[in-house]
Amino acid sequence: MLKLEARPQPSKVMSLGSPLIALALTVVLASLLFVALGKDPARGLAIFFVEPLNGLRATAEVLLKATPLMLCALGLAVCYRANVWNIGAEGQFLLGAIAGGGVALWLTNLGVTGVRGLYAPLVLLAGVVGGAAWAAITALLRDRFNASEILVSLMLVYVAQQLLNYLVFGPWKDPMGFNFPQTKTFDASTWLPVMLTGTRLHWGIVVAVVMVALFWVFLFRMYRGYQLQVGGLAPMAARYAGFSSRSALWTALLVSGGMAGLAGAMEAAGPLRQLTPHVSTGYGFTAIIVCFVGRLHPVGIVFSSVLLSMMLIGGELGQSRLGLPNALTGVFQGSLLFLLLACDTLIHYRVKWRAAPRPVASPPSVATPASALKEAQP
Repeated sequence: MLKLEARPQPSKVMSLGSPLIALALTVVLASLLFVALGKDPARGLAIFFVEPLNGLRATAEVLLKATPLMLCALGLAVCYRANVWNIGAEGQFLLGAIAGGGVALWLTNLGVTGVRGLYAPLVLLAGVVGGAAWAAITALLRDRFNASEILVSLMLVYVAQQLLNYLVFGPWKDPMGFNFPQTKTFDASTWLPVMLTGTRLHWGIVVAVVMVALFWVFLFRMYRGYQLQVGGLAPMAARYAGFSSRSALWTALLVSGGMAGLAGAMEAAGPLRQLTPHVSTGYGFTAIIVCFVGRLHPVGIVFSSVLLSMMLIGGELGQSRLGLPNALTGVFQGSLLFLLLACDTLIHYRVKWRAAPRPVASPPSVATPASALKEAQP
């Protein structure tokens, strides 16, 4: 009989190396999948892990996709450390894109002009407010009615997507857009300025790196961050110390929603410069994997966001160059998370084999003289 037994002291070295072990196992699994699909494993792995960094322009695309992943994952890390399970970063991302894109569209319709990026801070601020407001719905329902933040935040993702569809198919649809579901292109004064000429990489990557530093300070050098983490690790101890679980809930969700909304506004005002039904390619859901692969640490999130960005671009290259299915990227992402959780389980628990207890045989009944005489009677 197999049984998991808690280790007295989990290895810190293995805890840090667990994401690398999970990545190595994911590479092995990917090789087997390539063979099963009749593709060259070496070529497939090169497309996923080498081609995305082949040259300045390719590296810029990796950083471009890593930016929204990094921002969403930073907010989710605060939630998960506070034991608040926000699964709806995708919906908060979409509301940030709607709010930021709405401000950009409004300014465009007003006919404002100016240097490129003049009104970009206003667009980003609107995105933060939109994402935080959408997360506040989850916080309110959890606070007042004890609703599950997992279910509420997840269901609000689909509401946000339908709201975006309504706007781009309806009142915000570009009348000169040949009936495509999209808004008109925003004025250049609302765009995020390009950082490297000849690429799509904008200055949002600098904002994301600054946010990494600020979140590190908040989590590990500020009393408020300490309160959130104590509340997540030991709710009873936090309550005894006078820390408010209600305040932690609102802080975690508003911060997470604001960061996801910021990422959505950056996507709308950065590479897209308009709103479409596909403003997000699942950044909010992918950020959950980024968060755990990065060990809920701001610095780790930087590396994991780049890794998952490479997987996203590798999946796109694999479709065009090797004819790989679109779902393969999701398979790799899910496998990485599953294997990481398996590694973490074995770090904290050891598998022990124990023999199943044998059934104890009941002692034979002893016949008394009276019962023997009774049985002997005809």
